[in-house]
Amino acid sequence: MGDDDPTVTNPDHYSVLWENDLVRVLEYHDEPGEATTPHHHPNSVMVTLTGFRRRLFSGGRAVDVELPAGRAVWLGAQRHAGENTGDSPTRTIIVELKGEAAGEDTGSALGPDSVGAPADRPN
Repeated sequence: MGDDDPTVTNPDHYSVLWENDLVRVLEYHDEPGEATTPHHHPNSVMVTLTGFRRRLFSGGRAVDVELPAGRAVWLGAQRHAGENTGDSPTRTIIVELKGEAAGEDTGSALGPDSVGAPADRPN
């Protein structure tokens, strides 16, 4: 991944749960008021284990994101930093894609692009 690998730039927040040639599965955790330094994610799927509020920073922009627990969201390849702006810890699982599926950071993606829930899952 390089110098902007989140497990290198922010080892107190990111850890590798599992990895093979196609994906890398990360666990992320933080507490209210904590922030990360800039890092890169390839195309990824993030699953929220807890609800959270965050502010993401990239390329001079800031985006506020709030998601409930139990959501799956697509994250386009991006370089960002983040801050927990809520009043509860953040816990997520991030499945990073590798190879051609990893995509390239175009500078246009910041935060989750879409929120999905399985069709057979009651709300």
